[in-house]
Amino acid sequence: MSTKDARRCVCVTGGSGFIGSWLVKLLLEKGYTVHATVKNLEDEAETKHLQAMDSEPSHLRLFQLNLLEPTSILEAIEGTDGIFHLASPNIFETQDPQSEILDPAIKGTLNVLRGAKNCGIKVVLVSSTSAISHNPKWPTDAPLTEDCWSDIDTLKEQELWYPLSKTLAEKAAWDFADKEGLELAVINPGMALGPILPPSIGLSVKIVLHLLQGIQMDLSKVVIGCVDVRDVARGMILLYETSAKGRYLCVESIASWADIVNKCASLCPEFPVQRIVKDEQTCLVRAERPSKKLIELGLDFTPIDKTINDTVASLKNKGLL
Repeated sequence: MSTKDARRCVCVTGGSGFIGSWLVKLLLEKGYTVHATVKNLEDEAETKHLQAMDSEPSHLRLFQLNLLEPTSILEAIEGTDGIFHLASPNIFETQDPQSEILDPAIKGTLNVLRGAKNCGIKVVLVSSTSAISHNPKWPTDAPLTEDCWSDIDTLKEQELWYPLSKTLAEKAAWDFADKEGLELAVINPGMALGPILPPSIGLSVKIVLHLLQGIQMDLSKVVIGCVDVRDVARGMILLYETSAKGRYLCVESIASWADIVNKCASLCPEFPVQRIVKDEQTCLVRAERPSKKLIELGLDFTPIDKTINDTVASLKNKGLL
């Protein structure tokens, strides 16, 4: 009996990242065989924590992926039943946005979708609330939903390259799926926080670390809420297992950057978090349970207090606090 016949087999691109690591862990626990991609197979910072998750090495295979090389994508997805596409640049500042952020995000996504189409498998794509939250024409009295798309011109004018990459990549994915008849589901998470599985910390958790260190930041243009990293992973699996299609907002609540900063200050009084007195996101309509589509599929969101507390505990365990 082949591996594919014995166990459900899926591919996770960006498997060594913050969200990807949790997705690999939960998939293995559910009995999947996983093909996880990393940037460099020789880098133990990418591979060692993933290999430690698998009690039987035959259930996890690691592949080195270059998003701009279709051959490496096909090698990773061969023999799988579906693909979770997470790999994409997660940086906000760059001297060369086209080559460092936009090309890998957009062309890489299309290369993955072409591979999935050739293999006849479903795709669950990770986008972002950044592809939703920048629309000056959205009604000022309405909470953001999956029907809202970030405005391309606005993102370019403000040089918000990461949100632009997520928006253009998702739009390209939907155009491809519609044209080619590809089965596609997209999850749009907010700022993901929670326990850290990789040895290094990603951008979202680093933001919390900086807050706890008393560093002032203004992310009011890019953040509209947080979500537990475990919920993002569980949500992706739900989308795959229920054969869901369409766009799915994934945040515990819609909240402003000031709300998040001040919540961290309240939960962590022992740290010098700089509270925000004036909220710059005056047009943002707060919502307590905005991810209705995922909730209807059965996802119970982790309360934000627990998520932040677990993030802080994880940073302490790593000796960063």
